[in-house]
Parts: sequence; C-alpha cells; structure tokens
Amino acid sequence: MSAKAISECGVVILGGTAGVGLETAAQFAAQGARVVLLGRNAQRGASACEAVRGRVPNADVGFVQVDATDTADAVRAEQSARARLGAIDVLVCTTGPSQPPRLLSDIPIENVKLRLEEVVLPPLHMMHAVLPGMRQRKSGAIINVASDAAKVATPGETLIGAAMAAIVMFSRAAALEVKREGIRINLLTPSLIAGTPGAALIAADPFAAKMFEKAAGMAHLGVAEAEDLAAMVLYLAGPAARRITGQAISINGGISVA
Repeated sequence: MSAKAISECGVVILGGTAGVGLETAAQFAAQGARVVLLGRNAQRGASACEAVRGRVPNADVGFVQVDATDTADAVRAEQSARARLGAIDVLVCTTGPSQPPRLLSDIPIENVKLRLEEVVLPPLHMMHAVLPGMRQRKSGAIINVASDAAKVATPGETLIGAAMAAIVMFSRAAALEVKREGIRINLLTPSLIAGTPGAALIAADPFAAKMFEKAAGMAHLGVAEAEDLAAMVLYLAGPAARRITGQAISINGGISVA
C-alpha cells in the first residue's frame, strides 16, 4: 500500500490547541500539509492557529470547535473539517485527562464515569467519524496519543490506566479491521511530557508531582518533549511508515520498556 506525502495531506488534530497537538500542527504545516485543529475553546483555537502561522507564515490552518465526548458533535466536526480540507488523510488525537493522577480511594464514585468518558470517548468518536471517508478512499493514517499507563499502571493511575488501555485496544483492533483498506492506525504511549499543560497539571498537584518526579529520575535519555512526539507522529503519518500499523510506541526517555 502507498501513503501520501505529508505535503499532500489534509490533517485533523484533536486537541491541537496546546502541547503535543499544537507542536504537531506546526510540524505538519511546515511540511506543507493542510491542517484543521479541533478543540472545545474557540478563543484557544484562534490563538493556536495564529501560533502555527507565526512559525509557518503560509500555513493552511483552521479551527473547528467540538466537544468530542458528544457523538453528534464529533460527527459534525468531522464533516466541517472534511469540507474545509477536501479529504481527511490523517487524524491525530492528543486529548487527555482533565485531572491529575489520584488513588482510587480518593476518587468519588460518582466521578468515575466522567473521568473515564473524558479520556476514552473523544479519540474513539473521532476515529469512528473519519473512518468511512478513509475507507472510501482506501487510504488514511490515524495516530492516537495515549499513555504508558495503558501498559503498566502505577498506584494513582487506576482510572487513567484503564482509560488509556481502552484507547490502545480499540486502536489495535481497529487497525486489524481496516488494514485491507489501506488504513493504518498507530499509537504513542508517553509518560511525562515536559512543557505541556498535562505536565503543569501534574506539577501543581503534590501527589502527582511526587509520582512523576520519581519517574523523571528514571528517564536517563531525558524527559520527553512535545517535539519528540510530534516528530514520531509525522513519521507514522508518512510514506516511510506505510508498513506499520497497530503499534503502541513508548516515547519516555527510558522510564520503562513495556
């Protein structure tokens, strides 16, 4: 199967207004891709588009507001993004939890459903929404950013690990279903990512900060940065990775090798 050059691709990035998603958008734009960012906040979306244009003056980048936990809104966002791009060749999902790691005993039972849904549903909904168009064209690449907690969850990552594992298994099984149609689905499973909103969320919480301080000490190759993940996303989206699907690749500086 062949894969499009990045410069020819229409790219949608869920969670593209900050962190890994924003850096990925800038790297795609720098290679000539057409990019649509998806997020909940229109003001942040506009700022993110300006940030991309600040790095890539001629960037073709736009924003579509969406709450991807809602099925109808996810479908509407896919339609809007596809209308702007002509076709969605690449989907990147970089959303994550809104709360830092917590021991299960410290999470009220009424919050369990919300915590799981906010992590699991956005990438699953957007994947489901873009796949029909990719099937019709017999090509496409999806890259989801999950977490190493999907592979080895430590105390405090009970819910996060369960949610991330759901994303990983969904993606891997879907990769087997759609490979005959020229569609590839892969994942990145980082641990701590320096300089991102997620890192700031963790640093502000004493329990989570202590957890990840220990983890950072094991990253003898250095704590991962947004640039590291974005570079791998572009590789997985491009022709050089045309034989790769169903893989969950850890980028964690050597914290673990699971």
